[in-house]
Amino acid sequence: MDDRIVITGLGLICAVGGNADECFDNALAGKVGIKEVESVEHSGCYAHIGGEYTKFKTPAGEDRASALCIKAAEEAVADSGLDVTKDADRVGVMIGSCVGGAVTIEKFYRDYVADPDKASGDDVLKMPISAIANNVALRFGARGVIDNVANACAAGTMSVAMAADLIRSGKADAMIAGGSDPMSSLAFSGFHALHALDDEPCRPFNKSKGIALGEGAGILIVESYEHAKARGAKIYCEILGSGVSCDAHHITAPAPDGEGMQSAMARAIENSGLKADDIDYVNAHGTGTPLNDSSELGAMLRIFGDGGKVSASSTKSMVGHCLGAAGSVEAVLCVKAIERGMVPPTVGYTDEDKAAMREKAGDFDFVPNKGKKREVGYVQSNNYAFGGNNASIIYAKEGAARKLAKPTDERVFVTGLGIVSPLGNTVEKYVEAINSGFEANKCEKCGDFVSTVGADDFAAVGIKLNFYRKLDKLSQMTCVSGKLALADAGIEVNEENATKIGIIAGTSDGPQTDIANFQKGIIANGTQSGSAFLFPNTVYNAAPGYLSISAGVKGYNVTYSNGAASGLAATAYSPRVLRTTQNDVILAVGADEDSDTVHMLYEKLGAVGSGMKLGDGAVTIVLEKETSADKRGAKKYAEVLGSGFAHSDVKFGEYGSAGSMKKAVDSALFESGVKAADIGLVLTCSNGLKSLSDIENEALKEFENAEKASVKALCGEGRAASSALEVAHASLMLSGKIGRTAAKYALVVSASAGGSFNAVVLKKI
Repeated sequence: MDDRIVITGLGLICAVGGNADECFDNALAGKVGIKEVESVEHSGCYAHIGGEYTKFKTPAGEDRASALCIKAAEEAVADSGLDVTKDADRVGVMIGSCVGGAVTIEKFYRDYVADPDKASGDDVLKMPISAIANNVALRFGARGVIDNVANACAAGTMSVAMAADLIRSGKADAMIAGGSDPMSSLAFSGFHALHALDDEPCRPFNKSKGIALGEGAGILIVESYEHAKARGAKIYCEILGSGVSCDAHHITAPAPDGEGMQSAMARAIENSGLKADDIDYVNAHGTGTPLNDSSELGAMLRIFGDGGKVSASSTKSMVGHCLGAAGSVEAVLCVKAIERGMVPPTVGYTDEDKAAMREKAGDFDFVPNKGKKREVGYVQSNNYAFGGNNASIIYAKEGAARKLAKPTDERVFVTGLGIVSPLGNTVEKYVEAINSGFEANKCEKCGDFVSTVGADDFAAVGIKLNFYRKLDKLSQMTCVSGKLALADAGIEVNEENATKIGIIAGTSDGPQTDIANFQKGIIANGTQSGSAFLFPNTVYNAAPGYLSISAGVKGYNVTYSNGAASGLAATAYSPRVLRTTQNDVILAVGADEDSDTVHMLYEKLGAVGSGMKLGDGAVTIVLEKETSADKRGAKKYAEVLGSGFAHSDVKFGEYGSAGSMKKAVDSALFESGVKAADIGLVLTCSNGLKSLSDIENEALKEFENAEKASVKALCGEGRAASSALEVAHASLMLSGKIGRTAAKYALVVSASAGGSFNAVVLKKI
C-alpha cells in the first residue's frame, strides 16, 4: 500500500474569517481578530479580550463546539468533493477538543443551580467532548472510526496525525479530521485564574505577557493518495510524519528547557525521513506566555539554529489561542501556505522589538507583521498542552521528497496490569476477589459500584502526599493504576527508557466532578473568581498528564474520548503506535470516575434506574514490543492480535445497530487472522440496559458456544474503566490467573452510546 496521505479539503472558522480563504487572506495581511469578548461576562476581570467569530450564531438547540465543527466540516467536505455516503464504512471522523461543550456546561449548571429539576438531560448529551465527532459523523453519514482527541491545546494537531495513521494502517480511506473549541466562561475564567491572560492582543516571542483566548474550528479532509486520485480529487499537499512526547514536568507549565517540545519536533522530522534544514516554515505554538515562549524559542533554536533559513510565526497573535482547535486552525493555514507560496506573520512588532529579537535569536525569522512570499515545500506545525503534552506534524508539497519511517511487524504483548476497581486494587486483590466470589464495593447512599484509593495505595506506588493533594479522584485512580502496571511489568522508569514509554488513555466522561465544581463557583461568584486549583483538573488529559509526571514517562501521550469504548480503544490504538514510533512500551489506560455529580448526570439521561448500575475505576494495560519484552525477560499475559472499529450513524446518546457491532468484530477477526469458530472466550459489554443487550445478543450469535465473561456484571458500568478491565480480565483468564478457560483466543467487545463499537482479539501465550 502507498504510504502517501494527502489533504483534499479545507474548512476554517475563527476570529479572522468564516472560511479558509478569508482567514488566510486576513492572516497574510496581519489582521488581528482579537477584540473585546462579547459572549463571556468579564466585568470583574483584569483582561477583557479574545478572538471570537461573532458573525456565526449557534443554531437553536445545538452546542457551539459541535456547531462550529460542523460549519467547518461542511466547507471542507464541499471543498474536497468527497461523497461520504458512497463508502461510509471507510470514512471516519477524528476531532480534537479541550473544553468540548463548555457553553452548554454553563447553561446546564446555571439551570441546575436555579432549580435541579429544570436542568435538562438533553443538555447533558451536549456537554462531553465525546459528542463532537459523533455529531459530525451523523451530519455526513460517516460510519468508520469515530473518535475524539482530548489532549487540550495539542488535540487539533494530534487528531490530524491520528487520522493519517489510521489511513496508513488500512482502517480508513478518508477521515474528516480537525478540532473545535468555543469561547466559554470555563476557559476564560480558568486562564484568568492562572493569571495567564494578556490584557492586550498577545504578542508571542515578543512582549510575552499572556494568551488571548480564541474560538474556532479547523477541518481537513485527509485521504489515502490512491483514494483521492481514484475519484479525481484536487490535492493540496501531503501529510508526512508526526511526533508526540510528554514533559513529565508540570501539569500546566512547560519544562523550562523545552526538552519535550524539541523531542516532538525531532521525532516528526525523523519519522518523515527529513532533516531540519529541509523545513521551510514552522507554525509555532507561540501562545504569548513567558514560560511557553521561552521554552519554545530555545527548542526551535536548537533544532533550526539562528541563521534565518527557516521562517516561523505564531498565528495566535491574530486569531487567539483556540485551545483544542488551535492545531487544526493552524493546520489549515499551513496547508494554504504551501498552496500559495506565502507564510503568515507574527504581528505586534515595532522596529525596537525587531532589534530586541535579533539580540535574543539572531537572524531567526519570525515574519514580523505581514506575510511574506517564499517557496514552501515543507511545513512543521507544533502544539503543546496542559499535562506537558507535545505534538508536531509535517506537511509537504505533493510529490516532495521524503522517506517515511516504515512500520515494523513486531508482535505486541500484554506484559503488565494495573487495576483500581470496585473489586479491589492490584492484580492480586482483583484475582482473589474474582476467584473467591467477593462482592464489589458499593456506595451506601446510591448503590453505585465504587473504587477507592487511599494513603496505603499511594505509599505502595511511591506517590507522595504533596503530589496526591493536587489530584482529583480520576487522576488519583489513574496514577495508582499506571504505577501498579509498571511495577507488575517489572519496568523501572529511568533516563534511558523514559522517552520510550508512552501513554494512550481513554475516558468517556473525563473529570466531570471538577468541571461542575469549577463552573458552579464562577456562576456563584463571577468569571473573575475561578479556582486556579481546580482549573488544571478540568481538562480530560489531566489524569494521564499526572501519571506521566508521577512515573517520569516522557514518550507518546494521547487521550481519547468516545464513550465507554474508549478504554478498549486505548488498547486497540497502541500496537500501531508501537510499530511506527520511537516507543517500546505503551500504558493503555481506561479511566472514569463516579461521584454525586456523575450519578446525577446519568440520572438526567435516564440510564440510572433503567437497569444500569454505575461503576468507576482505572485500569492500565502494559503493551510492549516483542523485542523489548524479550530483552527484559518479561512475563507475557497475552498477545494482542488485531482490532476493529465500526459506527452507526445514530444520535449521540443512542446505541447503534447489531450490524455495526458485528462489523467491528469481523474487522478484528480479519486483522488477527482468526475465525469466529476459533474464539473460545468473549468479554461482553452489556450494562443492564435492554437496548445494548439486544444489540450484543444479536451481534454475537456466532459465538454462542464460546465462554462468556462480564466485568460490568461484577463492577458496574465504569465506562472506559470497564472496557479496559475487559482486556485485563481476558488476559488474566488466558494466562490462567482467573478460572480454567480452555480458550486459545479471546474476543473483547465494547460499545459507546453514540454508535461506536470496538473489538480486540487476544491470544493465549
